[in-house]
Amino acid sequence: MRGQIIQITMGARKKGASMDITTTQAFKAQLLGMRERLLAQIAQQRGGAKSRAEVAAEHFARSEDATAQVNTARDLEFALNEHETAELSAIDAALERLSAGTYGHCTDCDATIPPARLSVAPEAARCIACQETFERHPS
Repeated sequence: MRGQIIQITMGARKKGASMDITTTQAFKAQLLGMRERLLAQIAQQRGGAKSRAEVAAEHFARSEDATAQVNTARDLEFALNEHETAELSAIDAALERLSAGTYGHCTDCDATIPPARLSVAPEAARCIACQETFERHPS
């Protein structure tokens, strides 16, 4: 049994075959849909083409709230902006990997990322092991 586990683990580290065109197109459609929804959400929250910073500045310039409350709300606005920007960047990077033919392979170890993981998180750039390492020790 132990020998089998080692073989499976070692096999998972090898680069697998590329995805077929149908699978690639399905992931591309999913990523483009995610991108479109995220951009629509950002536009709706910002009230159009304004940046989140512009909306926050307008909001807080007229605010009669306590300074601490204004600062907390401003920090939340900036955190949301950072999260949305990171999410959009991850989606765009996944689309670039699709175009380059490297989608579905870990950017750290080149292992094949299981289709089940990509179905749940199509923007995933790392296999689970490398993602866990990255989260424990971000560079």
